[in-house]
Order: sequence, then C-alpha cells, then structure tokens
Amino acid sequence: MTTVGFIGTGNMASAIVKGIVADGIVAAADVLLVDRSRDKAVALAESVGGAQVLDSAAEIAQRADLTVIAVKPNVVASVLPELGTIVAERGSAIVSIAAGLTLARLTELAGADAAIVRVMPNVNATVGASMSALTGNEFVTEAQRSAALDVFGAVGRVIELDEKQFSAFTAIAGSSPAFTFVYIDALARAAVAAGMPKAVATEAAAQAVLGSAKLLLESGTHPWELADIVSSPGGTTVAGLLKLEDEGFFAAVVAGVKATIDRDQELGKA
Repeated sequence: MTTVGFIGTGNMASAIVKGIVADGIVAAADVLLVDRSRDKAVALAESVGGAQVLDSAAEIAQRADLTVIAVKPNVVASVLPELGTIVAERGSAIVSIAAGLTLARLTELAGADAAIVRVMPNVNATVGASMSALTGNEFVTEAQRSAALDVFGAVGRVIELDEKQFSAFTAIAGSSPAFTFVYIDALARAAVAAGMPKAVATEAAAQAVLGSAKLLLESGTHPWELADIVSSPGGTTVAGLLKLEDEGFFAAVVAGVKATIDRDQELGKA
C-alpha cells in the first residue's frame, strides 16, 4: 500500500488521516482527499503536513490503492457506482465505513467485481481509541485486508469479524459510546444531587469508566470477577449493585442492544 484516498473529510475521516500519518503508515503526500466542501479538505490536508486535495471521487479511485468512502450511508449510493469499474480494473480496493450497508449491497452498488472492505469504527477514533471491526468480499486480497487493518489500527483496536455479527458489533461498539456517555452523565448527576460540583463529578465518573475498561482489557479477567473484587461483603458497592438490579439496569442494557441490532438490520434491508 502506498496511497490512501478519502471521499469525505468529516470527523471520522479526519481522525483516520491524522492517525495513519502520525503512525507513519502512509506519508502525508500519499493521502488523497476530496470533499464537497473543498475548504474542509484543504484544512485537513494542511493539518497533516501536505496531503493532496483532488477534485472528484473518480480521481481518488484512479490513484489510490485504498479508497475510503467516508460519507453518510444515504450518500454512498450516489458515490459508489462511479467507482466500482475503476477500482475493479485497477485491482485496488474500496473501504466503506457506512453503517448498515452490507457487502452484498455495496458490491451491488459498485456494479463490478471490485474488492470491497466493510469496516465499522466508532467515534472514539477521534482520540485514537476506536474499536473497529473489518470484513471483506471475495475480491479482497490478503495484502488489501492487511492494509485496511493497518489503517484502522492507527486509530485504536481493530478485529476481523464475520459479517453476520456486524449488527451485534454495531450495537456494542459502534452505538455503545452514546450509551456510555449517558451512563457517565447519570453517575455525575447522582453525585451532583449529593452535593458534588457537576464538572468534578463528570471528570471523576469518566476517569472511573476509562480506568475500568483499561483494567478489564489488560487483566483478561471476567467482568463479574472484577465486580466481585470491588464488592466487599455488606458494603457500599453491593448495595448499589443490588439497587441497579432492582431497577432493571442489566435488562435495560440488553434491551437497548437488541433495539440497536434490530434497527441496524432494518436499515440494511432498506
């Protein structure tokens, strides 16, 4: 891989571009950008020290080894058809980060035997802490798959996942940051009710969630085992956990994930 192009330069694309340049995966001069707002593309290009701003999506596809489509899902249908034949003839690859669009649908839109990689990152890519899943169609080579893994590894963790599990992944990794932000705010508001300043409470709750996730990932310990470590017999944590259970916390989380999965599958069919 020598050249990576981005169609769209919103928050996610910007995070990926900055990540791959900072990690030395791709030189700034080998990053190609196009956006309906040329000013946005120019600003991103300048921020990484000299990426190239082109005039069209087709020009990106003609020059890039990987063409990352980083536009809203409803825009993909108007962008992808003009790229499929170009990519298929060049032997390059398309990467889609559009939620809900399956490989089958993306291949159909491409209208050619183009190599297509589907990736589901999350908003935490903007701070280099994304959790991304990746899969590809039958035309993707091992080199292209490896290149895509490198690109998304520059903004966090990335795993290869069977596409049939993407809806579940979307719920627990793509959408869950929103759930987590609301959870942190709920913790903070409860502390405010007890007299703590909101800014202090939010910082404390956010750091506790960050540290808990880090401990879980690095220890390899089951979540409930860690919960038991924190829970002294007859103590404050047990009292809080029991109350959360009484109020349906666990069931509410499971229901929220299921609703997200259902909606993702509905969007995929649409």
